[in-house]
Amino acid sequence: MQYNRILLKLSGEALMGNQQYGIDPIRLAEYAEEIKTVVDKGTQVAIVIGGGNIFRGVSGVSAGMDRVQGDHMGMLATVINALALQSALENVGLETRVQSAVKINEVAEPFIRRRAIRHLEKGRVVIFGGGTGNPYFTTDSAAVLRAIEIEADVILKGTRVDGIYTSDPEKDATATKFDKISFNEVLNKGLKVMDTTAFTLSKENELPIVVFDMNTQGNLQKLLSGEQIGTTVK
Repeated sequence: MQYNRILLKLSGEALMGNQQYGIDPIRLAEYAEEIKTVVDKGTQVAIVIGGGNIFRGVSGVSAGMDRVQGDHMGMLATVINALALQSALENVGLETRVQSAVKINEVAEPFIRRRAIRHLEKGRVVIFGGGTGNPYFTTDSAAVLRAIEIEADVILKGTRVDGIYTSDPEKDATATKFDKISFNEVLNKGLKVMDTTAFTLSKENELPIVVFDMNTQGNLQKLLSGEQIGTTVK
């Protein structure tokens, strides 16, 4: 496989499937099967998942909520999603551990870097919940931070779009896709890949990012097998 250890970043919204909120069990099962195909081939998989399908701190602030309080609620939402994904992965026969940056010892291990790496070396999927454990940081930042800490080879950002375009392809029919692009080009063109903090951290640590369509069956395995899937930023 192209990469030995990956950090897969999934948005909480992706778990909604065709629903308006919450978790779609069909979409969850599809993701579990996709992840199983690459784990079975020997790839070590860590996952960071957002919580936007349950609660977004930013939306809470717009409704008058305290930002720190809102972000803490968002962190708990990511733990809920992590537990749901853990259940789906175990249903397809994968050993899985959830590690949370927010201490909830009854349902998840605390994040301990060496323990996470050991789980990965033993073939277990590790899901990181609770973001970074700090307000004002997104799950994109958490994904990059954890990827650097566990020495992942790449961040795979699974979205509903098949890569990075010159503009939003859902709104602009003339938008063209990049197969490969540099960090500096992304910044110069003002393209949206991740939030600025996460993207800068990835750039400074020379950690490549691949943006791809996670909702197309087989894409994850094809990408890891070396096929040109999505857009690579490096």
